[in-house]
Amino acid sequence: MAKNNSKKSAKNPPATIARNKRATFEYRIEDKLEAGLSLMGWEVKSIRAGKVNLSESFVLLKNGEAFLHNLSITPLNTASTHVVCDPTRMRKLLLNRRELDRLTGQVERQGYAIVPISMYWRKGAWVKVEIGLGKGKKDHDKREDTKQREWSIEKARVMKNK
Repeated sequence: MAKNNSKKSAKNPPATIARNKRATFEYRIEDKLEAGLSLMGWEVKSIRAGKVNLSESFVLLKNGEAFLHNLSITPLNTASTHVVCDPTRMRKLLLNRRELDRLTGQVERQGYAIVPISMYWRKGAWVKVEIGLGKGKKDHDKREDTKQREWSIEKARVMKNK
């Protein structure tokens, strides 16, 4: 008798390709969305090889569409010779009209920024980007977060030794 694997896939988190740790340090993320990514063939092969850098990237809204800038995907040496590989080209984010309208309203009226948080595989074949809607932190906010993180580590050490 065959087993149902639907429960198994729900428990397993998606396979993470890259994370943007600076996003949570620089911004206070208030809302998260999942967006598809329009890619070329050589880019998917490079992503499978792990040649992605998400740290300097950001999202801009232009003409009712969302684009991911500065996502660096290093081309493989075995890439096709007839394809021009631009590692930092603009890549279109695939979002619904309702999601785009909501993001546009938040960015224009309330001064939010849209930053990519992570990139991962969905259902084994689709590359998805988790984007966050957040406001920039001030220096004192960053220091406060660092203090809280260090205190939680120290507290865990003390509790472990007792």
